[in-house]
Amino acid sequence: MNDLVLRAQRVRKRFGDIEVLRGIDLEVRSGEVLCLIGPSGSGKSTLLRCFNHLESIDAGRVWLDGELVGYEPHGTSGRVLRERRAKEVRAQRERIGMVFQRFHLFPHRTAVQNVMEGPLAVKRRPRAEAAQQARRLLDRVGLADRADHYPGQLSGGQQQRVAIARALAMEPTLMLFDEPTSALDPELVGEVLGVMKDLAASGMTMVVVTHEMGFAREVADRVVFMDDGLVVESGPPEDLFGAPRHDRTRAFLSTVL
Repeated sequence: MNDLVLRAQRVRKRFGDIEVLRGIDLEVRSGEVLCLIGPSGSGKSTLLRCFNHLESIDAGRVWLDGELVGYEPHGTSGRVLRERRAKEVRAQRERIGMVFQRFHLFPHRTAVQNVMEGPLAVKRRPRAEAAQQARRLLDRVGLADRADHYPGQLSGGQQQRVAIARALAMEPTLMLFDEPTSALDPELVGEVLGVMKDLAASGMTMVVVTHEMGFAREVADRVVFMDDGLVVESGPPEDLFGAPRHDRTRAFLSTVL
């Protein structure tokens, strides 16, 4: 079990009268690429945000490298939890890189300055060291020649690749991707997926919420199909795509493949 990076146990989350997550159990091991698929509104993005405590959970547990995320045991029994202090939560988030649908780059800073921001502000790295690392990461995502361009001078695909480099600059244990290509024009999707494929090949542990079934089929070690706040089915992509066991999975795949 020492290669277990992320574990979710009976995770529940409610927004008002709507229970978005209804008892999710999930494990992700070191170097594994797990893709979450399913219809819009099935709880995929909410689950991802629970993994790094961007959303608090109403019940259940999430562990990163064996440490409870967002909460700590309280009292003699250890069964009661209390929320961690904001400083402790931020420290946990430093180990989890996240790439959103939107790029959220600072428009008044160049690509290299955007990538440097985390190491400078959070890790207190020397500026020269942070700049060197940022340029190396921009080269890794194919943007060495765009390092000194501002976001407004970059395409959507290039901006998303800067966002990936920015997340990698914090040297995370785990990378989360929340539909990273959904805001891109179709012709730009491939360049972002290409970077993600390279990351997967390098051994990065990744959880990816995606509607790109071709990517999930090709790159994922395991695919999880969610619907109505539940894990309906999971397995290797050849099994889930080739011979799904559940009617709901088959119905969904028939609409997207």
